[in-house]
Amino acid sequence: MKTFTGAALAAVLLGLSALPAAAQQKLVPAQSEIAFTSKQMGVPVDGKFRKFEAQIAFDPKKPEAAKIGFTIDLASVDLGAVESDVEIAKPDWFNTKQFPQATFQSTSVKSSGAGKFDVVGKLVIKGASHDVVVPVALTQSSSATTATGAFVIKRLDFRIGDGEWKDTSMVANDVHVKFKLTLSGVPAL
Repeated sequence: MKTFTGAALAAVLLGLSALPAAAQQKLVPAQSEIAFTSKQMGVPVDGKFRKFEAQIAFDPKKPEAAKIGFTIDLASVDLGAVESDVEIAKPDWFNTKQFPQATFQSTSVKSSGAGKFDVVGKLVIKGASHDVVVPVALTQSSSATTATGAFVIKRLDFRIGDGEWKDTSMVANDVHVKFKLTLSGVPAL
C-alpha cells in the first residue's frame, strides 16, 4: 500500500501533532512512482515498486525543519516478468523474507535554488545504512505538489547481488533511482 495504514498513520499523526496543520502532507499514491534502472550485461533493466509509504512534514520556506521518511515494500518490486520478480526476492538480491522493507529518513534539507532542494538522509536496504543526497525539484498546481528527482546508489554497498552476482561486468554496480511523488497539503513555494 502506498497509503498510511493503522499503526503507521497513528504514529505519523502523533509525531506531527506539534507541527502546524499546513506542514502536514499526504502522498497521493495513484499519481506517485518510485522506479529504478540497472544494467545487466550492458542492457538496461527497468523496475518499480508498487507499494511504499511516505511520512512528510515540509514547508518550502523552512526546509531546515523538514522531516521526510519513506518505507518501501521490497516484495512489491516489479521488473516486468514474474521470473525476475521471484529471483530478486531471493537472499542474494533483496532477501525479502529477512529484510522486507527499505527505508529512508531525512537528516537535513537545504534549498538549492528556486523550487529545488537537497534532501540528505539515511537509506537502509538489507540492514546496510548509507548516507545519500537526493536532489528534489518541486512544481505546484492549485491542489498538488509534485516532487521529482533522481540519484544513483551502488548496489554492492547494500549487498544487493551477493554471491556470483557481485561481478559488476554482469550486473552494473550503479542503480539509477528516479521518483515522481504527488503530495497534497504542501505550502506554496
